[in-house]
Amino acid sequence: MGISHSTARYLAPASFIYDFALQQYGIFSTPSMKDVHDANLSFWSPQPYFIGGFFFPQQLFQLAWLYRLWKLDPRKGGREAEEAKMITDYVPFYVLGNVCIGTWMFFWNSNRLELSNIFVIINSLAQLFYVFARLPQPMDPRSSASLLTHVVAKTFAGIGVLDLLHNTSVAYFVDQAPTTLVKVGTGIAFGALALAPSTDWIFGGSLVYDLVALAVGQGQWAARGGLGSDMGWSRLLGVYAVGAAAIVGAKNWFRPPYADGKSRKIDHLGTQEDAEDGLAY
Repeated sequence: MGISHSTARYLAPASFIYDFALQQYGIFSTPSMKDVHDANLSFWSPQPYFIGGFFFPQQLFQLAWLYRLWKLDPRKGGREAEEAKMITDYVPFYVLGNVCIGTWMFFWNSNRLELSNIFVIINSLAQLFYVFARLPQPMDPRSSASLLTHVVAKTFAGIGVLDLLHNTSVAYFVDQAPTTLVKVGTGIAFGALALAPSTDWIFGGSLVYDLVALAVGQGQWAARGGLGSDMGWSRLLGVYAVGAAAIVGAKNWFRPPYADGKSRKIDHLGTQEDAEDGLAY
């Protein structure tokens, strides 16, 4: 999926504008994205304002990342060329994500939820693949390109987990309560993601945010007496959120996953080895 830096400088901002413009249309159209959400609730439906509350600050990081992408000049060689290579490597996944999210809105607002879910699946799996299989580890806080790419990619992947659960549930299981398999599977899936070698406070914090959004959304649905709602499920999701926060917090406290001169290098396969200088690109 590699592209040149010169192409990436134009393609990435264009995809951002495409997604942003369509999301604004989806928010203010009739029916709006929230109208469709409220009419189709299921066991993985979050509190809808949590999604908007996540994307607003995340888009500010995207703009900072896009600015860094634009300013880098690989022709200068050295560290700048290394940073340009790293940041450009994410651009195809970033563009794919923006195109999928923007296009998703058309089918979502048309209440064609099964079709909209196809774009969510593509985006979510692509973002997770990049974070766990391609994103250079560990993050180097001294490098703006590394820091911004980690923040943008991991938050995209983190909210992508919530999108995948939400859209899949409402596409096929509207007004249905969670089965025991759903409850157990949700806990196992989030626990496994929280324990993954590449999960730091950025991706891990996004997972906790997902669980809180689900807990609040399910609690509000149950409070209204919605068909298929379950207040006990909301409480269990809250327990999962606390558990995930404890796992992520403990992992990052005892083994900070950042380049600091004597850190651990995590390769693309998730294995770990000592790194002398802590720099990885």
